[in-house]
Amino acid sequence: MTASRVLVLNSGSSSVKYQLLDMADRSRLAVGLVERIGEETSRLAHEPLATGGGKREQLGPIADHEAALKAVAAELAADGLGLDSPELAAVGHRVVHGGTRFTAPTVIDDEVLAEIRSLVPLAPLHNPANVTGIEVARALRPDVPQVAVFDTAFHATMPDHVAQYAIDAEVAERWSVRRYGFHGTSHAYVSRATARLLGKEPQEVNVIVLHLGNGASASAVRGGVCVETSMGLTPLEGLVMGTRSGDLDPAVIFHLARVGGMSVDEIDSLLNKKSGLLGMCGDNDMREVLRRAGEGDEAARRAFATYVHRLKKYIGAYTAVLGRVDAVVFTAGVGENAAPVREAAVAGLEGLGLALDPRANAERSGEPRLISPAGARVAVAVVPTDEELEIAAQTYELVTG
Repeated sequence: MTASRVLVLNSGSSSVKYQLLDMADRSRLAVGLVERIGEETSRLAHEPLATGGGKREQLGPIADHEAALKAVAAELAADGLGLDSPELAAVGHRVVHGGTRFTAPTVIDDEVLAEIRSLVPLAPLHNPANVTGIEVARALRPDVPQVAVFDTAFHATMPDHVAQYAIDAEVAERWSVRRYGFHGTSHAYVSRATARLLGKEPQEVNVIVLHLGNGASASAVRGGVCVETSMGLTPLEGLVMGTRSGDLDPAVIFHLARVGGMSVDEIDSLLNKKSGLLGMCGDNDMREVLRRAGEGDEAARRAFATYVHRLKKYIGAYTAVLGRVDAVVFTAGVGENAAPVREAAVAGLEGLGLALDPRANAERSGEPRLISPAGARVAVAVVPTDEELEIAAQTYELVTG
């Protein structure tokens, strides 16, 4: 019997998201989440899809990531899906930052783990938790390949002149200052799924992907290869997000420090956690912003207008970058579910060949679908992202290929 199961782990600072997939038919066997790790109010939510046993929940303290993964292993074992199964082919780990060293999924050994740890200064909020998850999983199943799939990898194909910032070259080289991009597994999956939706191969189409969640990013994908993306050295650059500012004049930072008397940490917190939609109107949930705007709330209306304006700028810019666009595709929580966002982002861009079918745009579906009129010069699509499946597929292909 060929092992075909892949456990996908996404370890955050106080959480672990997981899915167990069978890559023989790309089916999900179990999904779950451990949250508030290290607190008295920890919670494990587990759903065994393979057995149809229904969701289960555990409440109570889970001390650390090791205890969390052991609890996950116990839940899986209770469903006959234990991590000691010979059917487990690999564990795939989401790792946020791969720097310039990691541009493809990579089997983790001691040297690779040390290099991922060395990248912590580039992703201080994410890579430490990713490392912890890897260490615990390796201890639980040292005989099973552990694979790192990097958020930055899909964007590593950006040309050097696109990735570099226009600052002193020696300073940039010394401190690894360049544009890396993030959400790469989502952009990779969605760009390929969009090609399938159009009945073409990825290398035949040029796609603008708009990944719109609480974090948001855009990418320009030419023939299946990323040539530009909106996030940069960190996930702060680019589109307006739930709590992040996106693009701004860097001198804003100097102004806040010199005139506002704010510390570096205070400015960091402001731009990453207290800006974006939240900073402009007090809500980072697009559903609430839309509700308030619809009721005439001026702050919500302006926040929505700023959000959409930035989207339009990137659609236009990436149209110029690609030269020819076959599809603009919306994905992630806001992109998949907020029809008014899609409508507003495309409105007025008829000169670029973009238009929506209002009825198709208003329909709700979990399936990839076109929302542009028949015969439109540029397709507009909604494609649900599936980062876990993408991680599992890259992991499985690496260990079996």
